[in-house]
Amino acid sequence: MVTVSYSPALQKIIEKMKDSSQKLQLKKLIVKIIRNPDVGKPMRYSRKGTREVYIGSYRLSYIHFAEKDEIVFLDLYHKDGQ
Repeated sequence: MVTVSYSPALQKIIEKMKDSSQKLQLKKLIVKIIRNPDVGKPMRYSRKGTREVYIGSYRLSYIHFAEKDEIVFLDLYHKDGQ
């Protein structure tokens, strides 16, 4: 069983989201990641060890700890804000 947790920053972003269709897309994507944690693009350099998936022009960043079978969702940000 996969353990899932969210960073406080991501929780604030999700609470502030007003568009229900974006929330639904985000929920579907989180379920997809939980089923297959290697679906995201592996990051390099300073973000090594994290992965990202695309939601339109936004990026959802997460870390998968295979040894603990845990996924930590870190941040949701616009691609121009990298």
